[in-house]
Amino acid sequence: MKLTRIHLFAVFLILAVSACVLMCGCTSSVSSPDTTMQPTESGPETITITDALGRSMTVPKAPDRVVCSGAGTLRYLTYLQAEDAIVGVDDIEKEETQFDARPYALANPQFKDYPLIGEFRGNDDPEKIVACDPQVIFKMDVTSAADADQLSSKTDTPVVALAYGDLGVYRDDMYQALTIMGEVMGKEDRAAEVIAFFDAEIADLNARTEGIADDDKLSTYIGGIAYRGPHGYQSTEPAYPPFTFVNAMNVAAGVGTEHADVAKEKIVEWDPDVLFVDLSTLQTSPSAIDELRDDPAYQSLAAVKNGEVYGMLPYNWYTKNHGSVIADAYYIGKVLYPEQFSDIDPSAKADEIYIFLVGEPVFDEMNEAFDSMAFQKIALS
Repeated sequence: MKLTRIHLFAVFLILAVSACVLMCGCTSSVSSPDTTMQPTESGPETITITDALGRSMTVPKAPDRVVCSGAGTLRYLTYLQAEDAIVGVDDIEKEETQFDARPYALANPQFKDYPLIGEFRGNDDPEKIVACDPQVIFKMDVTSAADADQLSSKTDTPVVALAYGDLGVYRDDMYQALTIMGEVMGKEDRAAEVIAFFDAEIADLNARTEGIADDDKLSTYIGGIAYRGPHGYQSTEPAYPPFTFVNAMNVAAGVGTEHADVAKEKIVEWDPDVLFVDLSTLQTSPSAIDELRDDPAYQSLAAVKNGEVYGMLPYNWYTKNHGSVIADAYYIGKVLYPEQFSDIDPSAKADEIYIFLVGEPVFDEMNEAFDSMAFQKIALS
């Protein structure tokens, strides 16, 4: 009887110890999965930025679904190598046209296949935007904070307002737009690279030409420049950036700022040594080339008689294509100052610029659309 009690007590101890071991083991195996399933973040990463209208806002960081509204917005996204995040486009990206001078679009023909978000120049369709389900809307040159807020309210999506700017007087606006977009898209380093690229190219153009005395320069004029559509030879830019960057003697420099329609008689009076033609004029009839060929007044110009007429890539195409501005400046430098630009092959330089900005060498494709007259002497007879 005594032995039996001992045996029973031993069995009881064994069972008790086993139960404790099992309980400890069960506790350990259950608690580990509970810990790993706890979220490490409360939600998507966000960033607080101040947009071009001075609006402070919190938006998703490095979103993978965005739309770009307004002229030039998708161009900047492409410059930043973030075009894969686009989920909808405005109607200009879907058009099939004979002429196209937008390197970013030529390098990305897939844009034509994206859903529509509205009409070009920022005429948005909120319902179409909502259907694309973007995380952020980038909108260029918004007229007011109220307009941006209204679009945000209608789409339940943050709207980041940007100012497009240019490479001239409004370069700070351009660089701010690239910087803001870069911060949102997680492309800060690329934005800095693009800004540095433009600064370096402009500095190089200036360094090659700033020491040339005015007495040693040829006078020049460009006509046929696009301004909300194609124009004839009287359409010019008094502050034409490619002329400015190579310190050219632009005979129209004193007649305005962004755009001017110069009297034909004034062009004849100036009688520039070298004439350039913006090939966007080929979209209208008569074109600036037709005018130079057929108009007796223009036929009196020394440059026409001497065959000093050259074709330029258009850059005013759904606002300014900055890469083409720089490419044009190198070609003009080659024509006006051949010694200072003896190392430059203008078409190769253009593709070098396009490869950096939009990822593809598109000069030949673009030039073909303009009868292969870009960066060439134009025969008028």
